[in-house]
Amino acid sequence: MHSLLVAGVAFVALALSATQATAQTGGPISAALTRAAGSTTLTAVDGAGDDGQSPAPRVAAFEYSEAYQTRAKIHKYAAFATLPLFAAEFALGQSLYNNPSGSKKGAHIAVGTGIIGLYGVQGVTGIWNLTEASKDPNTEGKKRRLTHAILMLVSGAGFAITPMTAPGHRDQLEFGSSSANTHRAVAYTSIGIGTAGYLLMLFGGK
Repeated sequence: MHSLLVAGVAFVALALSATQATAQTGGPISAALTRAAGSTTLTAVDGAGDDGQSPAPRVAAFEYSEAYQTRAKIHKYAAFATLPLFAAEFALGQSLYNNPSGSKKGAHIAVGTGIIGLYGVQGVTGIWNLTEASKDPNTEGKKRRLTHAILMLVSGAGFAITPMTAPGHRDQLEFGSSSANTHRAVAYTSIGIGTAGYLLMLFGGK
């Protein structure tokens, strides 16, 4: 009987102690639990970027000059004359090759001069802007623009040497003439390369 009484008193004492510890939310046990929970939360937050899914650093925006924008507009609007000039020169050249005449030759030379002038404007504005754009850390579209520039420079060089291969006299324009054939081959090759460079920028995306 005495043992049961002692056990009952001990049980009541333990129950009261537990109740007091629970009620004292600001006590040492509660503080320890709070510190442990906070430490776990901070660890989880700090480790969130270690899973390899953190966003990559953004590339800083590059600000182009007003002169760049002006040259880009000149280059764009002048380019609209490219294909019409090519088509006119192709038609005149073929007609002159098949049936030479003085008037056709004059028109052929005039259109060819216009093409060379166009290439001069496009070359200055294009290369100037390409040089400024090379400082832009964003690499999107750079390969396409560089390929376009190379194609147009090669085409322009072809147009520059085309007059040097032109026949000097009317009788040299007869079918099968070596000089006329060379002149036509250089001109058509230049037109083809220039058209490819133009279409690359027109349909190649932004």
